[in-house]
Amino acid sequence: MDYKASDNILDLQYFGEFGGVNPSISDSSTYTFISAKTMSDTFDGNTEGCYLYSRHSSPSNLYLAEALAALEGTENANVYASGMGAITSVILQLCNAGDHLVSSRTIYGGTYAFLKNFVQKFNVDTSFVDITTIDAVENAITPKTKMIYCEAVSNPLLEIADIKALAALAKKHNIPLVVDNTFSPLSILPAKLGANIVIHSLTKFINGTSDTVAGVVCGTTDFCTSLKDVNNGAAMLLGSTLDSYRAASILKNMRTLHIRIKKHSENALYLSQNFEKDGLRVVYPGLASHPSHSKMKQQMVAEYGFGGIMTLDVGSLDKANALMELMQERNLGYLAVSLGFYKTLFSAPGTSTSSEIPMEEQEKMGLSNGLIRLSIGLDNDINRTYNMMKKCMIDLGILS
Repeated sequence: MDYKASDNILDLQYFGEFGGVNPSISDSSTYTFISAKTMSDTFDGNTEGCYLYSRHSSPSNLYLAEALAALEGTENANVYASGMGAITSVILQLCNAGDHLVSSRTIYGGTYAFLKNFVQKFNVDTSFVDITTIDAVENAITPKTKMIYCEAVSNPLLEIADIKALAALAKKHNIPLVVDNTFSPLSILPAKLGANIVIHSLTKFINGTSDTVAGVVCGTTDFCTSLKDVNNGAAMLLGSTLDSYRAASILKNMRTLHIRIKKHSENALYLSQNFEKDGLRVVYPGLASHPSHSKMKQQMVAEYGFGGIMTLDVGSLDKANALMELMQERNLGYLAVSLGFYKTLFSAPGTSTSSEIPMEEQEKMGLSNGLIRLSIGLDNDINRTYNMMKKCMIDLGILS
C-alpha cells in the first residue's frame, strides 16, 4: 500500500503561540468575536478559523483531529471524550427510529450492549452476524438497513474482517461501512480498503499511556460536519467533548505510535509462536493457525506487524484467574482491562470487557471461560518475559 500514515503524521508541524515546538493548549470553554455577524455565521457553520464554544470545537481538538485524519487517510475527523462517545454518535447520526443495522457478533462489550439494549428504546434493530462470512452479512441486510458495523480485528476473539469485501457489499446496497480500528492502528488502514467511517478508542494504542479516555471518528468532511451541526449533530448535542489538555497529550503521544506498534507486534508474535509450540491454544493473527491469517496478510501494512493483542485459553476461569494473579504478583503486567499500555495488560474478557454479552451468546461465538486476552507490552527482552510467563504456567500446572 502506497499510503504512508506515519509519514503524514510526522509531517504535521504546529507552532505554539510563542514559537513552541508543541501547539499551545486552548484553555477556554468559550471564544470571543469582534463582530456579531461573525458569531452568527459561526453558528451556521460558515466560518473558517473561528471558534464558538469548546463543545463544538477547539484549536487543541482540531490539531488532534487533523493528525488522526492523516493517520487513517480520511478527509476529516472529530475527537470525543471516549471511544463509546464516538461509536454512539455515529450510530445515532446514521440511524433513525425503525431503522436496522448489521453488526459483527464479536465486538467490544459496550458496543454490543448499546446495539442490543439501548437503541431498542428508539426502535433501532440490530442483526449480529459472523462478519467473516460475507453471505451471512448480505443475507442480514434489509431495505431498512442503514449501516454495516464491524471491528477490523475483533474484541476479544481477534476475528479479521475482510474490509474490501465488506466495502464492496456496502457499496452494492448503498449503505456505509463503519469500522472500529482500535486494535490495529497503522497495521490496517480501513479507509484505504474502502470503509466509509473509521472509529478508534484513542484510550488504547494511539494514546498508549493508559492515562486518558478518548475517541475519534474519521470520515468525509460532510459527515464530520454533520456530527457537529448545532441543530441535529449527535456529537454536538450529546456533548461527548474531549478536553483540550487531553487532546494535546494524545497528539504528543501519536508521534511515537509507529515505533510502539512495531514493538507491540514484535513481542506479541514472539510470545504467541512460543506458547503455541508449548501446546497452548493461542489465537493471534500472525500465526499460520489463525483462520484469517492469509486475509490479515493481504490487507495489513507489513512493517507494523500483526498487532499487540493475543489470547490464550488455559481451560477454565479458575486457572485463568490464578495465572493472571500470579503474573501480576511477579511484575509481568497488570490484571486490568484496556490495552496499548507499555506494560502487558491481561483480563478474562468473558467476565470483564465482554460481560455485557449473554453467556449463551459467548458460547456460540467461542468465547470460553478460560480465555485470557493479553495486550502485550513494550518489553525490551521478550525472551525473558516468555520464560517468566512460562514459569508461572508451570507453577500452576497449566504447562508441565
